[in-house]
Amino acid sequence: MKIIKKITNGILLIIIGIMHTQFVFSSGGFQRQILLFSKSYFYNVNNGMKELPASLGHTNFESFAAFWFLYFGIFLIPIGLLVHSIENRKQFLPHSFTVSYIVIVLLGCYMVPNSGITIFMLPQALYMLISNSIKVKKRNNAS
Repeated sequence: MKIIKKITNGILLIIIGIMHTQFVFSSGGFQRQILLFSKSYFYNVNNGMKELPASLGHTNFESFAAFWFLYFGIFLIPIGLLVHSIENRKQFLPHSFTVSYIVIVLLGCYMVPNSGITIFMLPQALYMLISNSIKVKKRNNAS
């Protein structure tokens, strides 16, 4: 039970970020695109603005998705470290952060309902919002 008390929202975000990144490198994910990226040492992995306007035959949607999937997973890790450090100091996350985070997650759930956003991130976002609100209320009642 002690280990569960040590798991913070930040740790959960880090775990989700690692899972996201690991999926990119898996055979069920974007392994083929990552192998192509590695041939250029992950430099200039797609044509960026040259692929706009996005259209079939003009835009490489697979490399675009692989890049953003990898980038988002890596991005979640420092966000998780920041949230973890705030929670470890017994401080509260800004309400604007928790609300913004849940709005982004809900938008992702709406756009891609059969995904890890719905399965992993929605429960974590709800937990973060509720647990942070409870901590703030307890602190305000103790004052």
